[in-house]
Amino acid sequence: MNYVTGNVIKEFREKKQLTQKELAEKLCVSEKTVSKWETNKGLPDIGILEDLSKSLGVSIAELLTGEVRANS
Repeated sequence: MNYVTGNVIKEFREKKQLTQKELAEKLCVSEKTVSKWETNKGLPDIGILEDLSKSLGVSIAELLTGEVRANS
């Protein structure tokens, strides 16, 4: 199973037109934390994945794979 990568977080954040600061505020983490995720210097805790996926407007599966799935 894959785990979310910094590139995926950054790509989805930018598609949602959020700054690192805005995403951090939604998740109650620091802007530095989001930066660490996006530069692969740290990973989000598994407990925050649901909130992260909701904030980015994607499912947890999409967050983990980096692939947006069309609704069928």
